[in-house]
Amino acid sequence: MEPGTDNAFALILPEVSANAMQVYLDKFAETIGPDEHVFLVLDQAGWHEAKTLRIPANITLEPLPPRAPELNPVERVWLFLKQKFLSHRLLDDYDAIVDAATAAWNRMAREPERLASLCSYPWIMNCVSS
Repeated sequence: MEPGTDNAFALILPEVSANAMQVYLDKFAETIGPDEHVFLVLDQAGWHEAKTLRIPANITLEPLPPRAPELNPVERVWLFLKQKFLSHRLLDDYDAIVDAATAAWNRMAREPERLASLCSYPWIMNCVSS
């Protein structure tokens, strides 16, 4: 999610791991314009900081302080998706989970102002406008 815009990128992957993070970074890097550089704010999950990661040249990773989910915009996105589309459901299998997650993301993505409001923390907008 790019603060203040409706630009967003997501992947649904079967696991959280350093390998999955590498896939995410590589795919995300392909979407970044040649004259752009992304400052990617993320929590300190082990797979976000794995020593084996090869960070693309057009991305800088910036970890948030530990135990500070209130600073992480994606936490608000997950909460919205769970509350609005994914809670109180029993899904049959992995494919059903992927389908539900995809449908939820696509529904939210049709409301770019919603995504922007979820991700536009005042502290982030101050950094972007500086």
